[in-house]
Amino acid sequence: MARNLYILAATLLLFALICGGMTFTSGISQPGLPGNGSLWKTIALFLTLGGLLVALLGMMTQMFEQVERRAEERKEQQRSGRRGNPLG
Repeated sequence: MARNLYILAATLLLFALICGGMTFTSGISQPGLPGNGSLWKTIALFLTLGGLLVALLGMMTQMFEQVERRAEERKEQQRSGRRGNPLG
């Protein structure tokens, strides 16, 4: 699941870069595009914050999955150690 969150974060950050680039182009020649640069900057800011938040969630998810996996491996090692040692 963490990989999906990383892909989503990368996509949001890519769109933020595109919106940031739109602040430097004139949208007057393109009908339907907002020509106000501050609107593009605001959109880029929200996309950047969203991308960073999703990346943080991806890292936290991966860390918790790793902790859970290691705990399971430790339990399996303890179980196999008890079976191999008849005195313990």
